[in-house]
Amino acid sequence: MVVFRRRPPLACQQVVELVTEYLENELSARDRRRFEAHLRHCQHCTEYIDQMRTVIRLTGSLTPEDLSPEVEDELLSVFHRWKSGNS
Repeated sequence: MVVFRRRPPLACQQVVELVTEYLENELSARDRRRFEAHLRHCQHCTEYIDQMRTVIRLTGSLTPEDLSPEVEDELLSVFHRWKSGNS
C-alpha cells in the first residue's frame, strides 16, 4: 500500500524565502499550490507579494546606467554589508 504524506502548510518565513521562485514561476506545481494556499489565508504575505510585484514593475526597466555613481556605491555597500552579515 502506498501512503501519501501531506506536507505541512507553509509558514510566513517560508513564503518570504520562496518569493523569487514563485514570481519567476520556478516552483513545482505542488509547492506553488502550497504557496498560494498560504496566500489565501494570510493578508500580510499577500500584501508582501503585491509589494514585490510593484517593486519589480517599477524597477524592471532600470539599467546600471540609470543609477548615479552615489546610488550605485550605496547599493554595493548595502549588499556587501548584508553578504558579510553586518546589516
